[in-house]
Amino acid sequence: MIKRLIVVLMVLGITGCDGGPSNKIVWEKDGAEMVWIPELFIPTKFKKERVYDRIGNPITKSVKVSEPVKIDAFYMDCTEVTVGQFKKFLRATAHRYNTGYWEQVYRYSPTDEHPMIYVSWHDAISYCNWAGKRLPTEVEWDRAARGGLVDKEYPWGDDLRMSRDYANYDGTGNKDKWDDQTAPVGRFAPNGYGLYDIIGNVWEWCADSYDDDQDNRVLRGGSWDNLSFGLRITDRSFHLPNDADNYFGFRCVAELSEF
Repeated sequence: MIKRLIVVLMVLGITGCDGGPSNKIVWEKDGAEMVWIPELFIPTKFKKERVYDRIGNPITKSVKVSEPVKIDAFYMDCTEVTVGQFKKFLRATAHRYNTGYWEQVYRYSPTDEHPMIYVSWHDAISYCNWAGKRLPTEVEWDRAARGGLVDKEYPWGDDLRMSRDYANYDGTGNKDKWDDQTAPVGRFAPNGYGLYDIIGNVWEWCADSYDDDQDNRVLRGGSWDNLSFGLRITDRSFHLPNDADNYFGFRCVAELSEF
């Protein structure tokens, strides 16, 4: 199976020098650059607990705190879907986007190079279906956002002072051009996998429901409207799938099986 996939990738011209998948490709349908996120296996985690046997002697017991997790490799858009890409989707389909949003879109994302905002979860799903991609699961989003780092608070590490180099967020004291709106995509430093604006700029829709709440969908990553304490990788939000606002956006992923 793996050999067959590599042959397909070679035919498509998206393999690296070592015969494996290329680190970066361009998705033909929407022109998005995508980067390769390698697979990850997270083993079962245990913690030590001090307990007592039946006659009161202290003993140490290993307690399972998480099940093993395997995240298959995938490609992810380098940037959030832009206004220009979303317009291309609308021109190519009969998708019924709420035209009443456009005035506010242009207020906070004024050019085709800015991230598309005022998109509902359903809008994002329709775009992904047209492009032949999908929304990331929350686990995939978290994996990609870390950029290969382990147990760090932010995609760049633990030093919050570096946030201005990586993210568009509120509270920079007008020290950048975009204190009150989104920034054009790709204007800040990428994380270790080459993903831009994975934190800040716009909250990004994920495919999942929010925990056991089947009504709401997950958003991750914070936005231009968040202060710096909202830039942690683990921060989460949720909204109804029909909701849209000036800080909601998305990016897509694709699996090897989709080639």
